Amino acid sequence: MKVAIIMGSASDWGVMRAAVETLKNFSVDFDVTVASAHRTPQKVHDYVKSSDAQIFIAAAGMAAHLAGVVASLTTKPVIGVPINSEPFKGLDSLLSTVQMPGGVPVATMAVNGAKNAAIFAVELLALCDDELAKKLIAYREQMAETIELKDKNLKKEFF
Repeated sequence: MKVAIIMGSASDWGVMRAAVETLKNFSVDFDVTVASAHRTPQKVHDYVKSSDAQIFIAAAGMAAHLAGVVASLTTKPVIGVPINSEPFKGLDSLLSTVQMPGGVPVATMAVNGAKNAAIFAVELLALCDDELAKKLIAYREQMAETIELKDKNLKKEFF
């Protein structure tokens, strides 16, 4: 397995599905589990310590300490995905994820930024995987082509 996705709650799946779909599109091996930094800390500890993942993606809402806890348990890259939750619309999650102490970094994505978390994981893996790097280049080229087509179609509508 290359990427381990840890969600603090099963309710995070609606957001994190985009990370799973993105990793599948790049044919990157992954695992998904639900483990809470606060409600099941031993499960988080055991999962991280026993994982053969190269990269962890941790998603949580509200207090959102999951990514930080994961980062405290490994020297492998950790990507945090703050989840939008009430009452602060994800700001609490963002601040909890991004405000890590010096020496224990978490790469923090935007609130609900699951797709970008997966893309960032792919970028890290592509540093040592030429085939994956080629897939990333093709992905970026396809994105650019899609934007150009949308631009052309929009201009046809107005001109």
